[in-house]
Order: sequence, then structure tokens, then C-alpha cells
Amino acid sequence: MEVIIQDGYEAISRQGAQIVAHTLNAKPDAVLGLATGSTPLGLYKELVRMHQEEGLDFSQVTTFNLDEYVGLAKQHTQSYHYFMHENLFQHINISKHNIHIPSGTTDNYPAFCESYEQRIVECGGIDLQVLGIGSDGHIAFNEPGSSLSSRTRIKTLTSQTIEDNARFFESPDEVPAYSITMGVGTILEARKIILLANGANKAAAVAGAIEGPVTSMCTASALQMHRDTIFLLDKEAAGKLQMTTYYQWIQDKMPGAP
Repeated sequence: MEVIIQDGYEAISRQGAQIVAHTLNAKPDAVLGLATGSTPLGLYKELVRMHQEEGLDFSQVTTFNLDEYVGLAKQHTQSYHYFMHENLFQHINISKHNIHIPSGTTDNYPAFCESYEQRIVECGGIDLQVLGIGSDGHIAFNEPGSSLSSRTRIKTLTSQTIEDNARFFESPDEVPAYSITMGVGTILEARKIILLANGANKAAAVAGAIEGPVTSMCTASALQMHRDTIFLLDKEAAGKLQMTTYYQWIQDKMPGAP
């Protein structure tokens, strides 16, 4: 696990995009796991710029999104289908056949969840997974109490998550109570993971994920068990970490590491 602390949101967004670009340059047909919410917007904006100005190629890339609200049609302005197309897909040269986003309106959720897992396997697994983190430490919609070996499934959202996400809706009552989400176990199978976090409201969750015990009450803490995870944090999100001096020491010494 690597912890990188930057001055602000733009810096972590640029560095996250650089990691994605490095992955695609090394493996043009890479499989990306993608997140939604406000945190990855800067990363997606930078990827669009890289595509338009530097020729970053997505033509062979396959993507799998983490989650979707149950009950929202693809055309709903708060669906994650809509979010991804508005903020990334319609601006890059990715094939629509290579885009995978969980369905919030399927007739058979158990069958869909099983097929989603199988499709990830058929595509060779996820090379790079992009994550954000909830204020209670959840990743994707794996709320506190979720099994750390969980797979793609339906999950009931907590009142905290509904409150946090209400800013995207006209009222908290409009936020769906259920989601379809990749499981923690699914996420941990990615070959590389980057988690971005910014703002003081994420500081407690970040501290729990990085320096707290591995526990289902903070599902991001499971990333401690992953062999190649990078936390990209601004200084506010890193504000409650106890070992920031050490993390910076590591970054300073890394260029000369054996």
C-alpha cells in the first residue's frame, strides 16, 4: 500500500489520470474499473484532455463500473450510466460494446449480478480499479457491515450514504434506497487499485482505511490486504493520518530506492 499526499484536488486528479494513462500505454487493451461521484470528475476531465490533446487511445479499452442505483433508468440524469457518458465516454474513442455498467432496471438481479462477475472474468480481470471513498469508509456501495469477500449484489444504502448523496437529487426522498454494486471481494481481485480522496469530510474515513484495523465496518480498510493499492490524497483528506511524515519520507526516498 502506497500513500501519496498532494497539495490539492487538481494534483491528485492529474496523478490519477497519469496512472491510468501509464496503464493504457503499457497495455492498450487494458480493463479499467471505474467509479462515479464527485471525486473522480477531475480525473475523467484530465483523461478527456489527454485523449483530445495528446492522443491517449481508448479504442481497445474495456470498462466495468462499480455500481448503479436500483430503479433508475439509464436516461435518468442521476443514473451512473448518464454520469459516465456525460463525463467520460462521449468524449473519448471507446467502443460502446466495451462499456459495462450495472443495470438498475433488470428483471432478474441475481442473474445479472452473476453474469456481471462472469463477464469480468471473461475479459481477463480488471487491470486498474479507480475508487473513491464514502464518509463512512465504504468503497463502491459496500456499506459498513458488508462482507469483505462479497461479490456483485444488491445492497441497501445506509441513511448516511443517502444523506451524502442527496445533494445530487432534489430531496433525500428521491435517493434510491438500494444499489447494485461490485463486492469488496470483486474489487480486491483488481491487479492495481487507486483510491482518490479529497476534503476534510473524508479525513476520518481515510484514516480508518489506511491506519485502522481491517474491518467490515470500514470496507476501504480491506485495501490494506491488497498487494498494489495507491491512496491519492489531498492534505485535508490526509488530515487525521498519524504517519504523514513517514509517508512523505517514503515518497522523497523513492527515486533512489533499490
